[in-house]
Amino acid sequence: MINMFEVNETNQMIEQENLDVRTITLGISLLDCIDSSLDKVNRKIYDKITTQARHLVETGREIEAEFGIPIVNKRISVTPAALVGGAACRTPEDFVTVAETLDRAAHEVGVNFIGGYSALVSKGMTRADELLIRSIPMALARTERVCSSVNVGSTKSGINMDAVKLMGEIVKMTAESTKDNSCMGCAKLVVFCNAPDDNPFMAGAFHGVTEADAIINVGVSGPGVVKHALEKVRGESFEVLCETIKKTAFKVTRVGQLVAREASRRLDVPFGIIDLSLAPTPAIGDSVAEILEEIGLEAAGAPGTTAALALLNDQVKKGGVMASSYVGGLSGAFIPVSEDQGMIDAVNEGALTLEKLEAMTCVCSVGLDMIAIPGDTKASTISGIIADEMAIGMINQKTTAVRLIPVIGKGVGETVEFGGLLGYAPIMPVNQFSCEAFVNRTGRIPAPIHSFKN
Repeated sequence: MINMFEVNETNQMIEQENLDVRTITLGISLLDCIDSSLDKVNRKIYDKITTQARHLVETGREIEAEFGIPIVNKRISVTPAALVGGAACRTPEDFVTVAETLDRAAHEVGVNFIGGYSALVSKGMTRADELLIRSIPMALARTERVCSSVNVGSTKSGINMDAVKLMGEIVKMTAESTKDNSCMGCAKLVVFCNAPDDNPFMAGAFHGVTEADAIINVGVSGPGVVKHALEKVRGESFEVLCETIKKTAFKVTRVGQLVAREASRRLDVPFGIIDLSLAPTPAIGDSVAEILEEIGLEAAGAPGTTAALALLNDQVKKGGVMASSYVGGLSGAFIPVSEDQGMIDAVNEGALTLEKLEAMTCVCSVGLDMIAIPGDTKASTISGIIADEMAIGMINQKTTAVRLIPVIGKGVGETVEFGGLLGYAPIMPVNQFSCEAFVNRTGRIPAPIHSFKN
């Protein structure tokens, strides 16, 4: 039973420590929208989404009002569009019409993002996959709420280096196509290894083909809550530190569980997972970097950062699985640069570099996230960075991702403003040595030996 002390404690977390439900994401299968006629595909997609999600935003607001729990975003994820549009789309422009349909449907139901303009190409690309990937720059330039992701590697199948090379070029083209809007298209484009089917967070969310026709996934975030709890055990042993993080993660997950159950009941849609990811925002006190500093680092990026982040990630997951039987998605700690004021400060102070961030991704939930780089960075260099990150995910049997933003017309030392939850970012230097000959090899990097678990 929940007692009055726990109610008061939760109220304090919400009012003073930035606890919120970051997103309720409704996953919708579009497999029944497949058709050889492009007009029919688009009509079916629009009708399915606007029917299935017509009460999503309204329900989220009702739960907010009734329980006093902020629900920041209401979102939709759909079946990867390369699968849905494959029979009808003959050109990249055909796929762009699908993106525009998704955008219209998102506007109609009032969600802030819709994810699933995606392709899964870890072993090879179909013609439809390649057409969708090549359409991404145009699609993201013409839409406001559509998010795109491409899975180019997995522990089971290795890394599709042809797709990695192509994605380096696509990231550059997306930056060019949205350069008048701070290259915002790249902020809505993620390259994955081992992408999960049930991720509620954007820009990487899509509705996996193994999922039900519709599902509710909830993402909870509470960096401020964890930091506040750790302030009370400053200087204590690692055992006390770990127990404090675990207990806090448990409490935060219970809030998400409550919201997920209510949303599931009211929408008559099965509950999928709770994603307990410590997702920061630019708000003061809502920073993963500040948690690392509270653990004992002068700044994120100092020696010991990777160990501290590994500890944090593990204890968050341990606390979460005690609170819910269905913890999934990407649960752990996100380390996006632009969305975390502490990370931004660490970059500006010289404590945090791209290479150190890459090391940190070996133990965190995602990867190189919301990192602004010079606009003149070569496509092959971006492909090399993607390949490095995919290798970390493949070998470590974990999800890794890359969301790089080459800011056209800007260089190291300048900043780029994205606004809202995406914040702003300093332009970080990139290693200038070439990897072009490596990236230009064709084929795929084989799966590691430990992938053979049959």
